[in-house]
Amino acid sequence: MSIKLNAEIRKAAGKGAARAVRKNKNIPAVIYGEKKEPVSIELNGRDFNMLLGTPSLRTKLFEIMVGGNKEDAMLMDIQYHPVSDAVVHVDFKRINVKEPVHVVVPVEVINTETSKGLKLGGVLNFAVRKVALVGLVSDMPEKITIDLSNVTIGDTVHGSDLVLPKGIKLGLHMADLAFATIGGKMPEEADAKPQAAAAAAAPAKK
Repeated sequence: MSIKLNAEIRKAAGKGAARAVRKNKNIPAVIYGEKKEPVSIELNGRDFNMLLGTPSLRTKLFEIMVGGNKEDAMLMDIQYHPVSDAVVHVDFKRINVKEPVHVVVPVEVINTETSKGLKLGGVLNFAVRKVALVGLVSDMPEKITIDLSNVTIGDTVHGSDLVLPKGIKLGLHMADLAFATIGGKMPEEADAKPQAAAAAAAPAKK
């Protein structure tokens, strides 16, 4: 689902002009890319700040109406004031909605309470928490989940094991990464060690 924004063209550039925009409680921004000239714009500060709580905002398609034209874009960067944390500048990159985009989304583990390995006393090592994906922005998920239900001790979930939406592919070098592992010893292995030690310490029968 796309996010629609209205913006005004900034007639002046530079730090002074940007400060004037912020003084009016608006946010200076720029739209660039697709071999077109960058466009300096001004966003309604209240409207944009309300979007900041949107999950995975950087995977969304923005439809920005500016100067009577619609710009399809993705959010690339938000700059914050170092003291107040107020948004001071936003960068958007134009995209062709019919062409694949490269996006990084969070990875989340689910069903830890029913995981075979964790119920046996294993320890979860959740090593890689973001994954690079390639696909159309309209197909891009907000996150990727790893279902631990059937993951047991000694199992590793690699990038190639991730369940992806139709039309979405892994980015470069993602397939071989170990995203999650359940370490530890199976109960029978843990019980075998004390028994072996006891047998080795027992005096030999005469």
